[in-house]
Amino acid sequence: MYSSCVRSSMLHGSETWPVRKENVVALQQAEMKIVRWMYGIKLKDRFLSKKLRERLGIDDIALVLQQNRLRWYGHVLRKEDDDWVKKCMEYEVEGQRPRGRPKRTWREVVKEDCQARKLNTEDAMDRSKWRKLIEDVRRSGWV
Repeated sequence: MYSSCVRSSMLHGSETWPVRKENVVALQQAEMKIVRWMYGIKLKDRFLSKKLRERLGIDDIALVLQQNRLRWYGHVLRKEDDDWVKKCMEYEVEGQRPRGRPKRTWREVVKEDCQARKLNTEDAMDRSKWRKLIEDVRRSGWV
């Protein structure tokens, strides 16, 4: 019930979020607060989040975020070159940027995910291979 109702609402559209570490931490905190409330576990019970997730069979929300992002990335890469979704992914905004550090983009996040997992775009062209590689992200417990 938790994964189908709560988590799906929390992560709706997460495939395209350019998440930062503080966003992931906030999601993890909110998730654990909800899980603890649902199962009647208080913070003062000093039950580790990792142990609670293992006991309930719930994956870390950061893993699910990454898996969603990589699944969508593979889907977009397999689209035709003239498809508007693929064009949006490759679109570069022209003009002057405001001062300061540029905001983190979705493409940067996906590039980091792929580099960390040693994935490449050629793997994404084979849908079944890509899905297997993405499932390995969940099994390995890497974030």
